Amino acid sequence: MTAISDHSSTGPTGLVGVYRRIIKLPESIPFSLIQLAARIAVAHVFWQSAQSKLASWPVTLQLFASEYNLPFIDPSIAAPLATAAEITGSVLLLLGLFSRIGALMLLGVVSVIQIFVFPENWAEHLLWASLLLLVLTRGAGVFSLDHVAERAFSAFGK
Repeated sequence: MTAISDHSSTGPTGLVGVYRRIIKLPESIPFSLIQLAARIAVAHVFWQSAQSKLASWPVTLQLFASEYNLPFIDPSIAAPLATAAEITGSVLLLLGLFSRIGALMLLGVVSVIQIFVFPENWAEHLLWASLLLLVLTRGAGVFSLDHVAERAFSAFGK
């Protein structure tokens, strides 16, 4: 009688095993680091945009009046609203405080830019929207004030 050995519990060895371990290595990255990176990346983009608007406010007003051409809203109202949304959303994302609200605000900004201002830049807008959707749907992660607040509130609930 011959014995049949079961190798299914040990996994592949040799080159195939090394390859599979390398491929699975990124799975060990904590998801909270990915959430943090997404928050910082998008916050930076919109913070810089708001700073550019503030640095040359007359030019910003002119752009909103001539080039951006938003329907249904006066440029003198649209410019401060967009700037406030970019600043507020960026700060909320960076701190991870009310980050889902910040992500929703910036998704609104991205949507307006995509639909009315620069529809040809869809790939860039899709990148921003993807990162914002990650935060909106999964939250800010462990490295956030949202997480600190959640833990504090759950301690009071016990």
